[in-house]
Amino acid sequence: MVTSRDLAVPTLGEPLIDSPLGELLDRHELSEHYVEESDRVLLDDTLSAVAARNGDLPGFEPAGPRRRIFFEPSRTRAGIVTCGGLCPGLNDVIRGLTLELSLTYGIRGVYGFRNGFQGFIPSLGHPVLQLTPEFVSSINEHGGTVLGSSRGEQNPAAVVDCLERMGINLLFVIGGDGAIRGAMKIEAEIAARGKKIAVVGVPKTIDNDIMFLDQSFGFQTAFSEATKYIRAAHVESTGSPNGVGLVKLMGRHSGFIACYASLAISNVNFVLIPEVPFHLEGEGGMLAVLRRRLEKKGHAVIVVAEGACQDQMGTADTDAAGRGTDASGNQRLTDVGSWLRDRITSHFHGIGMELNLKYIDPSYAIRSVPANPHDSVYCVRLAHNAVHAAMSGRTGMVVGRWHGRFVHLPMPLATRQRNTVDPHGDLWMSVLEATGAAANAGMGRTGSSAEHKIVQKI
Repeated sequence: MVTSRDLAVPTLGEPLIDSPLGELLDRHELSEHYVEESDRVLLDDTLSAVAARNGDLPGFEPAGPRRRIFFEPSRTRAGIVTCGGLCPGLNDVIRGLTLELSLTYGIRGVYGFRNGFQGFIPSLGHPVLQLTPEFVSSINEHGGTVLGSSRGEQNPAAVVDCLERMGINLLFVIGGDGAIRGAMKIEAEIAARGKKIAVVGVPKTIDNDIMFLDQSFGFQTAFSEATKYIRAAHVESTGSPNGVGLVKLMGRHSGFIACYASLAISNVNFVLIPEVPFHLEGEGGMLAVLRRRLEKKGHAVIVVAEGACQDQMGTADTDAAGRGTDASGNQRLTDVGSWLRDRITSHFHGIGMELNLKYIDPSYAIRSVPANPHDSVYCVRLAHNAVHAAMSGRTGMVVGRWHGRFVHLPMPLATRQRNTVDPHGDLWMSVLEATGAAANAGMGRTGSSAEHKIVQKI
């Protein structure tokens, strides 16, 4: 259970400097926009959860501008780094951070470190970029990251050496679970040296799998883009006898993209996600259900998250060193899309039934697009709040939105566990309803009551 202590955010010291936002807020009569330091955004949002606390009501620090800040802007330098896989919105965050630091707080030295944490290591030869309002003015119109990215950590001591050499006071780490863990080690090294350098994260996960966030940036763009490929799969499936459109989407441990994209398109018949086990073989297995679907309707669309079915495919691929993880510590997955394609094709060939299956894997195409307007706005607001937090002396935390409010989230809590689809929750119930699995006994989109049972399992 999360307690108030878990939500405490470290600070570098007492903020004594009047914020340069004061003149702006006073001019527009927005002085109430300053965050009240003693206020909290409650973790729980139901009466039953609050009652179970017995008086302890954990709450997040609200994000936003403070009346006083810790760092003197004219003497402050900031660094920005992007880590891990690509995600829509990375350039929006870089742009938002740079403009807020430069134009709102008047910080002249903003630097971008190239190719993830590798950019801090001189021997790797990645040049450091100076980020200016002019440089970042239109980068949000493009996908990817102008800074480049990489997976894996670097020696925290070497990273802090670089920060000290360059006089960096604020470090913004844009990345997922692995990047946040790396940032925690960097923050610990800074603390061990007794230095005053703020480390603040902007959590990036296209899978939407970081806990205590309403939603991660890039997620809305990702599932919106995914619908285009699901629509194409449906067109292909209806264009030939016994047509099957199979679409593999991102989601190593969490099936949010598969669920949301399938809900957005009403013609998905099967949704396979890591959180909900299912079986292929047998009378109640997916292959039998799919056969009956084709016999009745003549076509089907299957959406599968990349982390689904891993327990049925044997040992995951290993790298050259024999490890089953990538540079970020993520388990290497067997390709569920091609495996499922081959199993379905083999099954129908074995029973002598015609099958026309089209397999679509749009993962790299989806993650490399620019952010849509919703995500662009979210990225800018995350960036602004990250800068406010760092300038006030917060460290070892990430910014996010909880119950509609922007908050400060301690890094250890953000990495404690993954956010996953609850098989007993309302999202999965909506998927069951949309695919016909939750229909009354008899005919749903999937056909018979036997199919009702198996599709509820997948």
